[in-house]
Amino acid sequence: MSSRLFKMVNMGRWRTLDRIFGWNNHTNEGHRSDRLSWLHEEETLLPHHGQNTHSAIPPAEVAKTCLKLRHLIQECIPCEMEESKVTRAHSRIITKKVIDAAKSAGGEEARGCVVFCLLVNKRWFSHEADVELWDADLHSLRAVACGVIAKQIIETEEDNDFLMHAVLLRRYSFLINGQATRPLNAIERAVDLHEVRVIGSSGYQKCISHLWRGWLVQDEDDPTVFVDYKDKANPNFLVHMDPDRMRAPMYQNAAQMLFSIVYLILYTSAINSINPSGEFDGAEVLLYVFTIGFVCEQVVKFYKAGYQIFGFWDAFNGILYSFLTASFVLRVLGLSHRSGSSGRTEWSEQSYNILAFVAPMFWGRLLLYLDSFRFFGAMLVVLKVMMKESVIFFALLIIIIIGFLQAFIGLDFADDLVAGDVWFIMESMLKAILGSPEFDGFEQFGHPWGLILYYCFTFIVMIILLNILIALYNSAYEDIYGNADDEYLALLAQKTMQFVRAPDENVYIPPLNLIEIVVSGLFEWWMPDHAYEILNDCVMGVLYSPLLVVSAFFETRKAADIRFNRSRGEEDDDVIEEWEQMNSDVDAQSEEWAKICDAAKSNVEDDPAMVELEKLRTDVTELKAMLKEISQAVGADANKAAAAVEEEQAENEPVLKDAGKKKKDKGKKKEDVAAARGSASSSE
Repeated sequence: MSSRLFKMVNMGRWRTLDRIFGWNNHTNEGHRSDRLSWLHEEETLLPHHGQNTHSAIPPAEVAKTCLKLRHLIQECIPCEMEESKVTRAHSRIITKKVIDAAKSAGGEEARGCVVFCLLVNKRWFSHEADVELWDADLHSLRAVACGVIAKQIIETEEDNDFLMHAVLLRRYSFLINGQATRPLNAIERAVDLHEVRVIGSSGYQKCISHLWRGWLVQDEDDPTVFVDYKDKANPNFLVHMDPDRMRAPMYQNAAQMLFSIVYLILYTSAINSINPSGEFDGAEVLLYVFTIGFVCEQVVKFYKAGYQIFGFWDAFNGILYSFLTASFVLRVLGLSHRSGSSGRTEWSEQSYNILAFVAPMFWGRLLLYLDSFRFFGAMLVVLKVMMKESVIFFALLIIIIIGFLQAFIGLDFADDLVAGDVWFIMESMLKAILGSPEFDGFEQFGHPWGLILYYCFTFIVMIILLNILIALYNSAYEDIYGNADDEYLALLAQKTMQFVRAPDENVYIPPLNLIEIVVSGLFEWWMPDHAYEILNDCVMGVLYSPLLVVSAFFETRKAADIRFNRSRGEEDDDVIEEWEQMNSDVDAQSEEWAKICDAAKSNVEDDPAMVELEKLRTDVTELKAMLKEISQAVGADANKAAAAVEEEQAENEPVLKDAGKKKKDKGKKKEDVAAARGSASSSE
């Protein structure tokens, strides 16, 4: 056992060295389905509700379906081609036959896992594109084809219940090294892969909308199954006052936004009402209580999910809470001195300075909860991608700064054997980075080498690196904003899945989680589960009563709309638009008008060149048939003429024979007369 463990440790060590030196491009993350890069916040895997999740279909069958689809994609795209040929509507590569073949890959029993398997294949092909650079374009194109086929399957599925419950929300596993992977559904897989093409499909967005509203919830007995919220059409107001409705992502987001606004108001009140005595007022106490609640939420989240969930907003909030903690500590240190002393005044002043310093972060924190609005969501996606692109710039900048800083310090140390101008050097380099270089003072650093180095540093930073950064930002902005709608939908899907994938049994939104800690510490360890659940429902009912009243009011109104839609035989979320209000009075699809429209519409399914070629082929076929008919007609007339000639010859043959005989006899007589005359003349 110990030798095996030693071999495993050594193997992992050598694999790490291989990846560092570029000898092995196969990263562990490329072959694992349950861990992704921590740099991508939208690709984090949060824990699911319940621990005993299982695949709805045996993992071996899902793996077979994945391999079948992989072979299908490889056959349909055997070589490199333009991506537009695969992605455009009515593609000649991804045809209806290909879509039907993909649907049949799982058979009748595994038909629901086809979209999930296509997303698995997309990850496989994307990984191949990373490790096989010589065929990167081909593998990337096949990965795109997986998304195109998955979107077509979702778009063409007519059974909405089957689409949402079996195709998108049911969790499946496949086999890796003989072991089943973590069960995931197509909704989660698309969010993890950031497959905006699938996320932007109508069926996917319909499912996300139902999850966001709380119309689809996880079954308490089987968390792998999502069920419909049974009371969404119930007009009873008290029914919708259920505290469990706070599990809906829409209400959780609204509550978080409300508490964030209150948090900002408390901060504004605290910073605008400075106490000279250094004592805490009511606004400051509530401000730090809110902070403790938010910090506890972050700690619990990292404890449950690990470092994989670490993202931009986690780092942002961590920095903010660190400054607030420092401000609180300084205030407590000030209170340790007697009132009116210089020590209390100094510590309190530093505390307020730190509190004022984080004002931009308090306002920027609101963007975390405003991303559900389209404008803010699209802009946040652009900013997020631009920040990721700037990693290249900052990596190059850090290397260059370290090199030039070492050179300047070396020149300074060579002059007087004392590195006394380090702060001046760092300040001058920072000014050069910000576009305001100062060349005075560098003559003293080993003239003329110090000045030459500073000129070189300024040129590299201001001319080369900053232009690289501008180019990266421009490229990122064009790429993302050109696809801003799908990127916003992907952001909204990721936000929805954050609430759905890790739902709490008892939803206590910070800072109300402090009350949960008290309730749990006092009652959970000795109270029966059923009684403890009732207690939590009562506590949440009191805490969320204002929000539940508002939500119940809107849900009651929505229930009336749902009942009306069901009476018309429409979907629950159907809305009668302006152009639909007179459909019963005007028959726009009458037979006569339909004929006019059919005659007027253009053919967008077929390529114009192919249409003309088909017309030419039809004309050639008709011409061949005409020539055949003409040749047959001409052949028939020739045969008739030949027969008539033969018949006439047959009729004239006896006459010709008699005429020939007479002619022959007459010729013979002439010969006899000529012979007689010849003999007579000879005798004379």
